Amino acid sequence: MRETWKSKIGFIWAAIGSAVGLGSIWRFPYVAGQNGGGAFVLLFIIFLLAVSLPTLMTEIIIGRKGQLDPSGAFRKLGKRAIWGKVGYGTVLTGFLVSSFYSVICGWTLGYLIQSFWGGLSHLQTMGESKAHFDLLLQSPYWAMGTHLGFMAIATTILYVGVQKGIETGNKIFVPMLFFILLILAIKGLTMPSAKEGLSFLFSFKFKDITSEVVLMALGQAFFGLSIGQGTMVTYGSYLKGRESIPYLTLFVALAVILVSLLAGIAIFTTIFSVGAEPSGGPDLLFQTLPIVLGGLPGGYFLTILFFSLIFLAGLTSQISAMEPLIAYWIDEKKWVRGKAVIFCGLGSFLLGIPSALSFGIWQKYRIGGETFFALISNLSINVLIPLGGLAALVLAGWFVGTKETFLHLRIGTGYFYAKNPIVEKILHTSIKYLSPILILLILLHLLKAF
Repeated sequence: MRETWKSKIGFIWAAIGSAVGLGSIWRFPYVAGQNGGGAFVLLFIIFLLAVSLPTLMTEIIIGRKGQLDPSGAFRKLGKRAIWGKVGYGTVLTGFLVSSFYSVICGWTLGYLIQSFWGGLSHLQTMGESKAHFDLLLQSPYWAMGTHLGFMAIATTILYVGVQKGIETGNKIFVPMLFFILLILAIKGLTMPSAKEGLSFLFSFKFKDITSEVVLMALGQAFFGLSIGQGTMVTYGSYLKGRESIPYLTLFVALAVILVSLLAGIAIFTTIFSVGAEPSGGPDLLFQTLPIVLGGLPGGYFLTILFFSLIFLAGLTSQISAMEPLIAYWIDEKKWVRGKAVIFCGLGSFLLGIPSALSFGIWQKYRIGGETFFALISNLSINVLIPLGGLAALVLAGWFVGTKETFLHLRIGTGYFYAKNPIVEKILHTSIKYLSPILILLILLHLLKAF
């Protein structure tokens, strides 16, 4: 018998947990910092509501209607074998994401452990912090050990199952994540240069909008909702038939925006107050913030809180990235859950080894001028995830058809669409035309077609 969520609240917590992981707390701030702040933030919110949210709805519809893993659901609804291969492609995307994601999440585990025993308290300058971080990354034992430790924790939760593992874990972890993030954001607002940080995050200038900023904002909007990688199709397949998909997905999207902005507030108010560089890049959390937080009153506890936050955020997203492949093996290969989880965890760990070593002993080995980590993360986030979202939109909007798609969107909404027909028209236009066209244009630009 196929597992289901115990309640709609369980689905909401799991979907939010998947969406508000390191994509919102680790990636959003540093990408915003590298792309001008306010312009990126505005485009991110627009893309998330206009493109990513309708895509999220279609993926959950595909999952709930198909009641199968992404490959099976795409094949069932598309009524052609090729659609099964497309769905399997999204499963592989999630698997790729889980391999490099675990590496970054492993760093958070390592820093959380160090923060508990005071291993970061001796760092006084940016030079010392960078040297400490680089020394850790140069150690294959630390890089591999943290990657393995984090993967073991995620695999254990997945092994327990959908209700007892994923649902119960997210019910505990996600509220904790919100609570810790809120404390850090409030603390940031009390910093001396908080206004400068807020201005950087929310001030919008047209000149800051470039093709690169547009591309990064769209990629973040997709990555931030965990779409295009099989996760939401899989989670939708565990959803009962009476739940309102628009209500559930809107709640998830607003939560992602809130968490992203809170993370930006917490980080940029703090960074500007100590004169640090907002465009610090992927290493921002691990090189800058230990110094910043350690120098504040109660710095020991703030550091523990912060790395607890990003560890929990990473954990909730990691389990969601692995679940599609597990569901695929259970549905298509008839494996028992335990076997599927162990093989997925082992495979993700092994594939993550080159990424883990890309910052250390394998840094000099490049593919097309990029490290293995940079190559696989850029390919996944900027190409494969948007392609997966595009496939869901085409399937729901053109092959299944918007008429049947909207039958699912109306479930649980009462007379809302009858009283507000403009909302249905907007969603119809977005699912069938606007979202696919925008994704195609961005991908063509990425491929230098213009």
